[in-house]
Amino acid sequence: MKFGLRVLRGGLVASLILVAMPVAATVTASLVSTAAFAQTVASISVEGNRRVDVETIRSYFRPGPSGRLDQGTLDDGLKALIETGLFQDVKINQAGGRVLVSVVENPVIGRVAFEGNKKVKDEQLTAEVQSKPRGTLSRPMVQADASRISEIYRRSGRYDVSVVPEIVEQPNNRVDLIFTVNEGVKTGVKSIEFIGNKAYSSYRLKDVIKTRESNVLSFLASGDIYDPDRVEADRDLIRRYYLKNGFADVQVVAALTEYDPERKGFLVTFKIEEGQQYRVASVDFQSTIPTLDGNTLRPFSRVAVGSLYNAEALEKSVEEMQIETSRRGYAFAVVRPRGDRNFEAHTVSIGFAVEEGPRTYIERINVRGNTRTRDYVIRREFDLSEGDAYNRALVDRAERRLKNLDFFKSVKVSTEPGSSSDRVIVVVDLEEKSTGDFSVSGGYSTTDGALGEVSVSERNFLGRGLFAKASVQYGQYARGYSLSFVEPYLLDYRVALGLDFFQREQLSNSYISYNTKTLGFSPRLGFGLREDLTLQLRYSIYQQDISLPPAYNNCNNSSASGLRTPAFLNGQIPNTFDPGNSATWGCYADGESSLPVRKELAGGATITSLVGYTLNYNTLDNNKNPTDGLFIEWKQDYAGVGGDVNYLKSTIDAKYYTPLVADIVGLLRVQGGMLNTVGKDLRMLDQFQMGPNLVRGFAPNGIGPRDISYVALGATGDALGGTKYWGASAELQMPFWFLPKEVGIKGAVYADAGGLWDYQGPTSWAQTGEVNTAGCVPASKTTVGTCTGLQYDSGNVVRSSVGVGLIWQSPFGPLRFDYAVPITKGEYDRVQQFKFGGGTSF
Repeated sequence: MKFGLRVLRGGLVASLILVAMPVAATVTASLVSTAAFAQTVASISVEGNRRVDVETIRSYFRPGPSGRLDQGTLDDGLKALIETGLFQDVKINQAGGRVLVSVVENPVIGRVAFEGNKKVKDEQLTAEVQSKPRGTLSRPMVQADASRISEIYRRSGRYDVSVVPEIVEQPNNRVDLIFTVNEGVKTGVKSIEFIGNKAYSSYRLKDVIKTRESNVLSFLASGDIYDPDRVEADRDLIRRYYLKNGFADVQVVAALTEYDPERKGFLVTFKIEEGQQYRVASVDFQSTIPTLDGNTLRPFSRVAVGSLYNAEALEKSVEEMQIETSRRGYAFAVVRPRGDRNFEAHTVSIGFAVEEGPRTYIERINVRGNTRTRDYVIRREFDLSEGDAYNRALVDRAERRLKNLDFFKSVKVSTEPGSSSDRVIVVVDLEEKSTGDFSVSGGYSTTDGALGEVSVSERNFLGRGLFAKASVQYGQYARGYSLSFVEPYLLDYRVALGLDFFQREQLSNSYISYNTKTLGFSPRLGFGLREDLTLQLRYSIYQQDISLPPAYNNCNNSSASGLRTPAFLNGQIPNTFDPGNSATWGCYADGESSLPVRKELAGGATITSLVGYTLNYNTLDNNKNPTDGLFIEWKQDYAGVGGDVNYLKSTIDAKYYTPLVADIVGLLRVQGGMLNTVGKDLRMLDQFQMGPNLVRGFAPNGIGPRDISYVALGATGDALGGTKYWGASAELQMPFWFLPKEVGIKGAVYADAGGLWDYQGPTSWAQTGEVNTAGCVPASKTTVGTCTGLQYDSGNVVRSSVGVGLIWQSPFGPLRFDYAVPITKGEYDRVQQFKFGGGTSF
């Protein structure tokens, strides 16, 4: 029993010892750890550092309120040191009651280089990457830089790009960072498809969007480059196009993009749900403001009963009505549109409700992102300022104006809360873009021959919103230079001041026998009366001089003909020119210029001083390639504000475009002009000169009154021009459906008619002097001779023609080829059935 008891006691003691051992070990470790954590920051040792000093590393370990280090402090310090990006590795060890921080510093970047990049310059890539020379190498940052470079190439349409960063070690813990770029081939849009479109063909919708399909000329443009942001913007363009044309329920459900590895390009598909087309059944105006009658705003509505529903016109109506209410003193009034649809009748009842809005004021207008453009250039596009009542319509108008300036890649106007509930801060976020242009242009036309031009222009000169341009032209028959300057806000008013200085020289050719040289200056003022109505006032003063080339001013009739004999010089030939008497032809016998031209030559240079104005009405959907809308231009010029010339000239030109069926566009054009005498006789050079600009199928200066004094000699004589003209054209423009849309070629068939008549220039004059000087036959070298024999055809007949044309909106600029056949013409008109004109900029 005793033995057993001892055994039992011994087992119990052993068991207690075994249980106590881990507990004692835990307590011991805890005591050791507590002793280590009880150290202060000064007890931290640092090793492995070269550039970063000890105190900087210690500063990342901040003890708690007790002033002692604990495990949380060490963990936080470890994370903070790693996040600095200065170290490849950080370790914390506890030894001998002290804390040891071991670090391995990241190397320093010696240089950053790029290899394999040809399409994107080193300067652009350097500006984009975050890794910089003399900075610390961070591998996560290097990977981010490689991704950023790849994104730059993708934005330029190269989705096959690959970027491999390489780190080359150098002495003294330095490295060279090299990005090797494999640019790959350009990744364009291979096809654009539309699903669900019934009202408009795919051909028409491709005109609406900005994305283009790749073709053989894509290297001259960038619209075929796949850009997801552009595709998304195209969705909105399609939607707005349908909303503008009555489809109030339209939805562009998706823009699907798929990369085709076989074609090495993207396939873009827009899925559209058109819905029904609606017309406006009624337009109603209501106001909850007691002192404001809503019906008084009816003149400011652009929505008419019976017309197609037009969301764009609705937005402009709201904008103009809200601005009008502000002008009347209702600064916080809000115009809210409402549309009630009749799904069976496909009509919309439009209602405009005028309500008192929240009383909110503009606290500040903050402009951000303008690195070059001055603040005042941006702020002046706002019709409101700090302290004014907040008006959303005016803010939207300002945003549209800023976009139309074409100074910025992007413009976004938003609002932020102000210092109180009734204050808002208007924020304008901008991204600048290049506004300077250098262009070398070349072209050829059957009228002017070959022509080249070099020009330099700046739309945002000195960041002040000014426009400046200098250009030089040199061609086969036309030469000159011009300088232009425009201040769009004269004296801080929305009035544009333009200054033009020009010199032009037109050389004689197969259409005119004389040279003209013009040197002038013209200031002008432009006013935007409405978005579709502009007025320009101008003054022009210029000096015009004419000269004759030797071929038209030689007086070299041979003596064998009996026309140039000593007796002629002695005045034995009658001193009156008689076209019926060959003995009096003299220097006219071999085709010299007409009498009115020689009179201008004898009179010397003339100065023209005139004032005038131009009134433009423009509702075209696209100024470069219109398919719908009306354009009317009315011009008047009065010459006689000083100078040597007096007249009143009036012209009108109206064009109406309308879409017909199957993408065919109809064009109707009418034009006319009248020149009136004011005080002095009219010169020949002041008359209207017409040709293919009035009726196609005729040569320049090919129609109208013409000198026929030399018909017996086989000469056609100079075109004299006229004081009245009219013209009318009907044209159908249609695409070639078998050609890709991106080629930009379409055909035209047309019929023209017009007339030019009523020449009122000189028919005779008296002159003293040599034959060579006057071009007449004087009795002697010192007596007065007379020129009274001008014969001309009045040209008072209707000219007409029919023809076909080829229109190409090419990357080289707009080109047009016309072949027209005259149907009716004057006896002495000059015909030119083929006409070509165009040019390019690069």
